[in-house]
Amino acid sequence: MNPDEIMDKPYWIIDILPKQVPENSPGQYFKIEKYWLENQKTEIRQKHFNLILKLNCYMDISIDEEINPSPETILNRMNETDVSIRIGNAMILSEKDDTYMTVYNPDKPLLEMIRKIASGEGLFVWKP
Repeated sequence: MNPDEIMDKPYWIIDILPKQVPENSPGQYFKIEKYWLENQKTEIRQKHFNLILKLNCYMDISIDEEINPSPETILNRMNETDVSIRIGNAMILSEKDDTYMTVYNPDKPLLEMIRKIASGEGLFVWKP
């Protein structure tokens, strides 16, 4: 399955917030997101990186056709650019300037594993 086909499948968000912020929220989400990206981006990206490494302990991942790249390669790619991480017929999209990642087309066991690992990293998994 190519990435475009995968992106048409059901997806979940791996986020620092427990659910989607409503459009009419009285809070100040965009100011806070900007603050996080300016002041805590490294810590958030580290949580994302840890999640991917922990998944890779249990299953193959691939980035740009490379199966199980080194941890250093994964970290460099995640910090340098947007990256699509393939896990079987699923894909995790990590965008370098976001506080969340998107997982497309996970099967039930993969989604459960992501939820467990995310929880340990202080992250949440929710469906928009």
